[in-house]
Amino acid sequence: MAKVTAKHEILVVPNPDELNHRAAQEFVRLAEEAVRTKGFFSVALSGGSTPKGLYERLASDQYREQVPWPKVYVFWGDERCVPPDHPDSNYRMARESFLDKIPIPEENIYRMMAELEDHGRAAAGYEQTIKAFFHLETGKRPRFDLILLGMGEDGHTASLFPETPALEDAVHLVSANYIEKLGACRLTLTVPVINQASNVLFLIFGESKALVLKEVLEGEYQPQRLPSQLIRPISGRLLFIIDRVAASKLTCI
Repeated sequence: MAKVTAKHEILVVPNPDELNHRAAQEFVRLAEEAVRTKGFFSVALSGGSTPKGLYERLASDQYREQVPWPKVYVFWGDERCVPPDHPDSNYRMARESFLDKIPIPEENIYRMMAELEDHGRAAAGYEQTIKAFFHLETGKRPRFDLILLGMGEDGHTASLFPETPALEDAVHLVSANYIEKLGACRLTLTVPVINQASNVLFLIFGESKALVLKEVLEGEYQPQRLPSQLIRPISGRLLFIIDRVAASKLTCI
């Protein structure tokens, strides 16, 4: 049973394996519901190491047949500015652990062209892809059925890093965000797009996340330092699935 606060739900599970199981259940439930009510399911995937276990679980015999994959449309929440076959590519990780193992049509997969030298053009191109898919009128934002997120030890999520320009971008759907401490640019969905989603799911595990998670959920509101605090869906559901170790510092559970 998830603990419900004024702004979010927290589900604490014993370990990462159970986290992946519960997250897969949520994915299946939301996909079935969206397809039943409107005919398709749109999801923005997360990168990094945290969601890999979920992706492998969804591609397993236990879950693969439970999702109506021909009616699932896959996007990304962020991407490193590398070619799609690069070891650091979020797209490559999702491909190898997940997408190549399920019966999803190739035309349902929309990757970020982050390998382009002009990062601004890459961001603008993905924004146009999103607008076309959702048939957006000028000034409107998409409503993804699900956006998956992780959280870094510095409180970043997607590629919304502390003290970076994208944190204040309320104009674009996709931003080319330069991260000085990494000396690199990344593409990321902007905060207003994430907050427009019907469901936002954070997956967080491990001792290294315990202190920052406590700050994000229970500390002073400092979104420039802790960008994950910016994620507050306007009319959607915000669920944190966290393992017991990551939750060890929280007092709100």
